[in-house]
Amino acid sequence: MKTTSTVGGLLPGRGLWADGFGRAATRAAQFILVLIALSVAIYGLVQLKLIVIPLMVALILAAALSPVVAFLRGKGLPGALATWITFLAAILVLGGLVTGIVFAVRSEWDELVTAAGDGFGELQRFIASGPLPIDQEMIDRASEAVTSFATSSRFGAGALVGISTAAEVLTGALLGAVVLFYFLKDGGRIWDFFLRPFPGAIRNRLRCSGARTLVVLGQYVRGTAIIALIEGVVVGTALFILRVPLALPLAAIVFLGAFIPMVGATVAGILAALVALVANGPVAALVVVAIVVGINQLDGHVLQPVVMGRSLHLHGLVILLALAAGVILAGLIGAVLAVPLAAVTWAIIQVWTQPDPVAGLDVAVGAGPPPGPAEAAGHRPQGSGGPKNPEDDPRR
Repeated sequence: MKTTSTVGGLLPGRGLWADGFGRAATRAAQFILVLIALSVAIYGLVQLKLIVIPLMVALILAAALSPVVAFLRGKGLPGALATWITFLAAILVLGGLVTGIVFAVRSEWDELVTAAGDGFGELQRFIASGPLPIDQEMIDRASEAVTSFATSSRFGAGALVGISTAAEVLTGALLGAVVLFYFLKDGGRIWDFFLRPFPGAIRNRLRCSGARTLVVLGQYVRGTAIIALIEGVVVGTALFILRVPLALPLAAIVFLGAFIPMVGATVAGILAALVALVANGPVAALVVVAIVVGINQLDGHVLQPVVMGRSLHLHGLVILLALAAGVILAGLIGAVLAVPLAAVTWAIIQVWTQPDPVAGLDVAVGAGPPPGPAEAAGHRPQGSGGPKNPEDDPRR
């Protein structure tokens, strides 16, 4: 006859961790271990930011440029030549764009700062004399808090992500350029090399995760660039029509700010409104504010769904939390990289939680390519071949 025993007053046959409290404690311990592992990983990435940031930027740019490489290869160009043409064209375009923006802003930076400060002072006087119960002391305290944070060493270090010397900036730029070239040329082979230790089922998920990552990043970068160009042109044209001074540098700042979703373009628009308030009066400032609000609404309800599709299918609260985390961890560059990384994280979670990880992937990237940058656009590098084992094919 089978006998049972009791342990510590628990029901017969049940251990210490088998009841509801024990299972909750087990889950809590697992959560704490995962949290510790994530904290250690994030700390390590922050310490290696001089490597991690160029690597991330190169991956994002490779995802955006991969269709160009695939198009040139489809026209019969050798892979190396297609990669070099795309790489050099990207360097020239990005270098020219950055140089033009820097010169446009730098040449009138002092006047821009003075006009913005005068506009902020004018806004302070308007609020203090307005119908709202806000006295000058409250305004001064808020202004002092914002100014002290913006001029603090922590904010300055975070804005540059700790890269304080020209040598480190140059090193990061050169490293990013080299990594970008190899991602464009051999991205699929690099990813296949890292997938070798994994068995077939897990390898399929990882392969689909890589392909989905490149699709999301490519659509995000290309869509954000188009939206930023539209916003910069619209706001710059409006400032020019209203005869607001410094229209060109303000349009450049709006263009750059659009790469920080929900926040960047709005802050840049507020800066333009402050300049318009000083130079042209409250009516012009209100017109600028109305244009900024209108372009933000157009961005959120028309431009993003049309240009980006579902690549940035995230709730606004998630975007704000991602931006906050990015600013805390890596300052200004963290704010730029936070949202695409959050979108990629959500896409990877979907790959690992849905029954068929390839569902909808062929529609997005073509007929089941491997996850290299050029392959995500529909081209497999020469000599890589297909899956040697039928079980490794993610479309099975």
